[in-house]
Amino acid sequence: MALPGERFHVLAQLEHLQSKYTGTGHADMNRHEWVVNQHRDTRAFQMSHPGMNTYIAVVENESRARTRFNLINRMIQPCGPPPEKHPLDDA
Repeated sequence: MALPGERFHVLAQLEHLQSKYTGTGHADMNRHEWVVNQHRDTRAFQMSHPGMNTYIAVVENESRARTRFNLINRMIQPCGPPPEKHPLDDA
């Protein structure tokens, strides 16, 4: 059986991770923000690993520098503009 204080310890660890890493999300994060974080993390991984960058360059028939440039540009708004907020969503 778990101790009562153990639950609060796990929640404190979760809050620490969420404050340290932006991609882990938080309670007020909407779906669009979460998906944007996922896409940016993926693009950063593809750009920073030379083997992955070379693979993408071969597939797209571009140079590695052009591929890196394209990945950086795709990180600006990877999922399009954010959805409009409704006046009733004052949270």
